[in-house]
This record gives sequence, C-alpha cells and structure tokens, in this order.
Amino acid sequence: MEDFTIGGLWAAVRAFYESSTLLQGAVIIAGAWVLRFILLFVIKRVVDRVVNGVKHKENIHDTQVLLTSPLAAVRVVQRTRTLGGVLSSLVTVAIVIVVLLLLFDLFAPNATGAFALITAATGAGLGFGAQNVVKDVLNGLFMVAEDQLGVGDIVDLGPAVGVVESVDIRTTQVRDVNGTLWFVRNGEITRVGNMSQGWARVIIDLAVPYDSDVDAVQERILKTAVDLYKTPKWTTRILEVPEIWGIESISDEAVVVRLVVKTASATKDDVARELRARLKKDLDEAGVKLPALNSIVLSGFEGAASVRGARPPRTRPVPVNFGEEKPKK
Repeated sequence: MEDFTIGGLWAAVRAFYESSTLLQGAVIIAGAWVLRFILLFVIKRVVDRVVNGVKHKENIHDTQVLLTSPLAAVRVVQRTRTLGGVLSSLVTVAIVIVVLLLLFDLFAPNATGAFALITAATGAGLGFGAQNVVKDVLNGLFMVAEDQLGVGDIVDLGPAVGVVESVDIRTTQVRDVNGTLWFVRNGEITRVGNMSQGWARVIIDLAVPYDSDVDAVQERILKTAVDLYKTPKWTTRILEVPEIWGIESISDEAVVVRLVVKTASATKDDVARELRARLKKDLDEAGVKLPALNSIVLSGFEGAASVRGARPPRTRPVPVNFGEEKPKK
C-alpha cells in the first residue's frame, strides 16, 4: 500500500510537471541558479585554497607581503585570482545561454524551425558584429593562459597604463595613477608591457661638475648605493649589488655618470626615491653640487642592448708566440 501511494504520488507530480509549462520553466531557472552557485563556489574554493597555500608556504598572512617574496609566489597568486575571475564569468555566460535556449524551446517548441531559418538568414549580418566579441573573448583567454598579465600587475596596454584590477571575458580594467578606471577591450590589446614580472632597474644619471674628481665622485656614489643595498629594510627589495656603468656623456659643464640598481619589479619607485634622497644628502656633505640628478628609462636600441647590464668592451686576444725553447748551455 505504501509503495502504491508513493508511486501514485510520484506519477501525479510528474503528470502535473509535464502539463505545466511555467513549472518546467521555473525548474530550469532554479536548476541553473543552483548549478551556477555550485560552480562559482567550487571556483572560489579552489582559488582561496591556492592563495592560502602560497601564504602558508611563504609563512605570511597578508598577500601584499608577497611583493618582496620570490617571483613565483606572486605570479601564482595573481594568475590564480585572474583565472578564477575569468572562469566565473565564463560559467555565468554559458549557463545564461543554455537557459535561454531551453526556455525558448519550452515555450515555443514549434518555432524552432523558424528560429533556425531566421538565424541562418541573419547569421551573416550578426557574424560581422559578433566577430569583435569573439576576438575579445579569445584574446582575453590567451592573455590569461599565457600569463601575460594578472590582477595586481602594473601594465602598459597602449591605450592605458596602470594597475590591472580585473580581467573579464571582453574587457580588462586598468586603474591609472590619477585614479581613472580604464576599460580596455581585450581584442584591442596588441601589446602588453608588464612591469610586474621578473625584475626592474633604477637607472639614475648624475651630472657631476666638469672640474670635479670624477673617480672620487663615482666611488662616493657607489658607496651610497651599496649602503642602501645593505640596509635590512631595503635588502629584500634590491636584488643585486648596485653598479656604476661609467660616464655616459661629457659637456663643457658636466660629466654624466650612470648608476644602476636592479630591484624587485614592484619596489622600483620606492628604491629610486630613497636612493635619490641619499645621493643628494651624501654628495652635499662631500661638497659636490649636482646640476641634475635624473631617473631615466632606456628605450630603443640602447634599452635592448643594455639588458644584461654593464658590458666590458670586447677586444681581440693578443696573439702570443711562445717560440721554441732555447737549448740550455
């Protein structure tokens, strides 16, 4: 009797469900919402687990501290969060499209053929308009998959320069130094200059008075930079011992000496400001009046040729003729 009652009840519910189009539509929407909730929860859980794993491995509690941690840890966090955002957007879009198609087929089953004809007739026209959307989506996926940029990176995208706040399916949001939020279409990004990957260089040209003892001034400059490098606060931000690349130019008023410091990418500006302040103070104490103290960015051939740093001049080896040994007398 109990089995018969349960079976009959189930049959009644099933018959009512099949006869009620609104109920079927409500079930589709509710199921889609539950599926989206579950998928977004899984994505968020995976992202949080990866980020917390990196924090635990680096023995820190604040993600910002990773700026002075090894590069691999920073990239794992940024790339995981970026992929999490992109996957969440993809899940939402895919579920919405599927639900719309199911509802259309449910409420207008006889219009499927007509819909196909309309789609075929307007497909060419829509293709021209949709190709930009497809281009944006594919370009965004490739940028994230290839780790060209991530949330928190400082990038130069051509149309905008700033910090990446979000990477979505169609657009990348970049906040510039003035606080303006730029929405750049992924399909319009033809180049990505990422200033947060690897390392950076602080390059300072000091115009030393022409009548100064240039060698003594260079020693003083290098000592100031090395002292900064040895300071506990800055030793994690400066990656290598500072270098003097030598004299860059000479005029009738000054001799330009170039100082270079290799830093972590995210701390370049902080190191540059502190270094300029110390150089100004130390050179004033030494009685050296600087006409100019400029930070520069190398570009073009000079920038490409100076990637490896100071390069000693290449010279051909001098041939040595050892000759034959003279017979002993």
